[in-house]
Amino acid sequence: MLRKLIIGSATAATLALSSGAALAAGGAGYVENYAFAHEGPFGRFDQTQLQRGLQVYTQVCAACHGLRYVPLRTLSDEGGPGLSEDEVRAYIEQNYIEVYDADLQDWRAATPNDHFPQSSMENAPDLSLMTKARAGFSGPYGLALNPLFKGMGGSEYVASLLTHYTGSEKEEFGAILYGNETYGGYFAMSAPLWDGAVEYGDGTEATVEQMALDVASFLTWTAEPKLMARKQMGFTAVLMLSLLAVLLYLSNKRLWAPVKARAKGYPAE
Repeated sequence: MLRKLIIGSATAATLALSSGAALAAGGAGYVENYAFAHEGPFGRFDQTQLQRGLQVYTQVCAACHGLRYVPLRTLSDEGGPGLSEDEVRAYIEQNYIEVYDADLQDWRAATPNDHFPQSSMENAPDLSLMTKARAGFSGPYGLALNPLFKGMGGSEYVASLLTHYTGSEKEEFGAILYGNETYGGYFAMSAPLWDGAVEYGDGTEATVEQMALDVASFLTWTAEPKLMARKQMGFTAVLMLSLLAVLLYLSNKRLWAPVKARAKGYPAE
């Protein structure tokens, strides 16, 4: 029985490693392992970066892509971009955000309780959960601890997609498609970023890579707005379980110490 268990475990490990190698070899395009502040067991979102990412999304991405699952009020949540309630209202007014009201059967100005608008184009995917949809990044494959230290990979995928256009184009059925290393082929979105596409208020240089990292971090927050709270809860749970394990071990030793002492005093039968 033990022999079968060992063989089964070894087979499962081999399959996991081989499947990971297959993904690394050609399952997806090139994904660069960027170092994001929110990755790792003790990582936290950089609030300034989230605010810059919101700016990139608003000025570049929002023309086509929506965030239909993200309430506007969450921009002021702790652990997010950290806007005040007044700043959220100002953001809505400055960007002329409107929502369709089914009761009024007409468009109206959005309020903080409304969600971001949906995508304005049929072929432009919603970005609310994009970094979770593109999770599954890089090695060492087959190790369950990899996501703990390197993250799930959605952030890296989005940042890499925005920075690894090949510059090649081709026409299919009357549409222009653009080559991208990370996508692993051609798709309909042209390179949306260029140096200086936005002007950061904090003086950060708006290079293509910087903007890609900022908006990727922001989209990671939209997909997992409670990431920091979950990390804190997980750390607390591990700490409490470790303490409980020590107490159980010491209790066990104390309870069984007299029994073991008496057993040592009697000859074995």
